[in-house]
Amino acid sequence: MINLSYDFHIHSCLSPCGDNDMTPQNIAAMSALKRLDVIAITDHNSCKNCASVIDAAQVYDLLVIPGMELTTSEEVHVLCLFYDLTSALNFDDYVYKHLLPIKNNAKIFGEQLLCNSQDKVIGNVENLLINSTDISLDSLWELVTEYNGIIIPAHLDKDSTSIISNLGFIPLDSKFKCAEFKDTKKLKELTESNPILSSCSIITSSDAHYLQDISEPIHTIQVDEKNIRSILDTLSKKINRWNPNY
Repeated sequence: MINLSYDFHIHSCLSPCGDNDMTPQNIAAMSALKRLDVIAITDHNSCKNCASVIDAAQVYDLLVIPGMELTTSEEVHVLCLFYDLTSALNFDDYVYKHLLPIKNNAKIFGEQLLCNSQDKVIGNVENLLINSTDISLDSLWELVTEYNGIIIPAHLDKDSTSIISNLGFIPLDSKFKCAEFKDTKKLKELTESNPILSSCSIITSSDAHYLQDISEPIHTIQVDEKNIRSILDTLSKKINRWNPNY
């Protein structure tokens, strides 16, 4: 078994709320400088910059997981991480067709830049990526599984755009096996009111929109091997983490 330092929630310059300095080369270099072993690129409702970050990271000993932060029809943010790039890009095509067709106004919301692995801007995405999709939370587990991925509810401790903040609770029939917190200070409290979390792995990631916000190497995951399959398989396992009623 090996321990890998991670940050599974990083936005690139494709997210309109992401800084334009969040280019593939800059993300890869900063993550390597911070001595991270593995990162995930999770732009809003898009995987289109994942390939460029994967290519940019090849000069470092840095593993990149292709991903997306999807906004459901309930306006809940969910991380979707994929076992391979092809599956991620196929899911990207599906999601874009289910995104509200509202054009981006870069002056208001920010640019949505597509970059190659050398940080050259090669285009932009037309529709506003921070809108919700018409994909329901209830259908998301099966959908992402069909596209060879896993789901992780994002930042459960936030006061907006999380399952708890938007629905008021976590449905007991939820099938995810891992959940993300921005800060684990509320973990015990939220597990007591949502017992399903007691059988979930818990990750803490940065939700970085700026280079300086990418995580330091303080959060680790123990896996058999340093590859995407081993990491996602580990995050997909149901566990008996702790009893919230102690």
